Amino acid sequence: MSPFKALIALAFVVILGVPFLAKPRTERAAEPGDERTLVIITPHVQQIRDEFARGFADWMQRTTGKRVRVVWNIPGGTSEIIKTLQAQYTAAIKNGDIAADGSCKPGVIPIDLMLGGGSYDHGRLKRGVAVKMTTPAGEKDVNMTMSVPAGIDPRQMKEWFGENKIGAQTLYEPEQYWIGTALSSFGIVFNREMCRERGLPDPTGFEDLTKPEMYGLVALADPRQSGSIATTFDAILSAYGWEKGWRVLREMTANTRYFTNSSTKPPIDVGQGEAIAGLAIDFYGRNQAEQISLPGQDPATARVGYVDPKGAVYIDADPVSMLRGGPEPELARAFIAYSLSEEGQALWNLPSERDPRGGGNPKLDVGGKSVRLGPEVSNLRRLPIRREFYAKYGKYMTDQVDPYAIASQNLPKGWRDAIAPMMAAFSVDVMREQHDAWQALLNARRDANFPSDVKAEMEAAFFAWPTTTLEDGKVLTFDEQNIKAILAAWKDAAKKNPGQVARWQIEYTSFFRGQYRKVKNLQEQAAVRAN
Repeated sequence: MSPFKALIALAFVVILGVPFLAKPRTERAAEPGDERTLVIITPHVQQIRDEFARGFADWMQRTTGKRVRVVWNIPGGTSEIIKTLQAQYTAAIKNGDIAADGSCKPGVIPIDLMLGGGSYDHGRLKRGVAVKMTTPAGEKDVNMTMSVPAGIDPRQMKEWFGENKIGAQTLYEPEQYWIGTALSSFGIVFNREMCRERGLPDPTGFEDLTKPEMYGLVALADPRQSGSIATTFDAILSAYGWEKGWRVLREMTANTRYFTNSSTKPPIDVGQGEAIAGLAIDFYGRNQAEQISLPGQDPATARVGYVDPKGAVYIDADPVSMLRGGPEPELARAFIAYSLSEEGQALWNLPSERDPRGGGNPKLDVGGKSVRLGPEVSNLRRLPIRREFYAKYGKYMTDQVDPYAIASQNLPKGWRDAIAPMMAAFSVDVMREQHDAWQALLNARRDANFPSDVKAEMEAAFFAWPTTTLEDGKVLTFDEQNIKAILAAWKDAAKKNPGQVARWQIEYTSFFRGQYRKVKNLQEQAAVRAN
């Protein structure tokens, strides 16, 4: 075959293969007749899926003598999972496979559990779907939860969790519609070598990302595109309060290298030296550090590090939920029990057998067999959820951190809905103007001879806020006293007059662009006078 024909054939194969590659994946093993099958839908990565499938099968064999296998359903991220389940439950209800009271036969929905995602996403399972059903009495609106209470003995829940609390968050839904299996935090990923080159210590708090030495080197995701990063920004506001919180966000964004639409990109770029630091979900940051570390290397010395800012970090449960109408409810409860056993919890953060440190992992007697705790192949670098695990096995963990000691105690202030539109206006959509103004302000701060009155005027201009004119003519400054009224106006306009929302956004963006221009002009005028 000529090179040209070979190239055409290859292109043909690639084009035909794209639709198949885009389809949701289901991972299956061989099906011996005496095995029972558990089907789990998840956003988790391959390493987590492999370790838990293998661990659960071994645990069931040792403790019950039963052979089981796990089939993973992987349609995509949590948003895709929720959409998939909503479609399945809506169809089952409309077809009469699920009655109006929620009763149904096992297997109506071919999935037993959802594993992974945040408590918010699992809360959406509990909120369920709203469907119009046709009954003998006519059409009826039915609201149906997609998840069901797991039915675990409360005494067992007490043994696993103790107090149902971490910081200001809960570890499980009180009725057991979802139960946490691990913890997710939202902190800072950083390049240790780049910090050393600039004379900076390892960052420990969000304020460290506002330092002048990090100008142009902070990697952030756009909060309009990334829910996890919006959660992190919200945690900063809740921890620091209105004045300081917004100041930290504005200085942090002024140091950005870019805004991306993917929360997975900053850790990768930090690892490659394209950025000095960024915000990340803990397992993205820790996994990136793991990927570029030497085998058995102490995480404290690795080129990439990750830190949860103490007292300001938002820590959330990473849950499992039992699904209504799943084919194997008994097996689903067994998986939950395994996930919360010491053996299951050890998978999250103990070094693997392939890691040189894994040989020192403790052993347990499980089902009459001595079992070494920890994963078999991959270091997962996630945080276990059981509180007692840290006291008992903390010294063996890869990441020496106790999330219960560092979790923020601050409840959300209710300002989250302001983050995306306002950050777009003062940073994302005017990044070049913001950077120029920030550089001018930094130069003024460094110059001991710079006129103090001009510098104060520059500071005031850089951190100023716009006003919002309501339909009744009332003018509201963007501040803590008016934020509820402003958010209510945005919400009302989004329903009744979307064009007004767009006009406000344009007005906010124009305001910040003008303020940044003023800051730069003030610095240039002072420089001319000085000469």
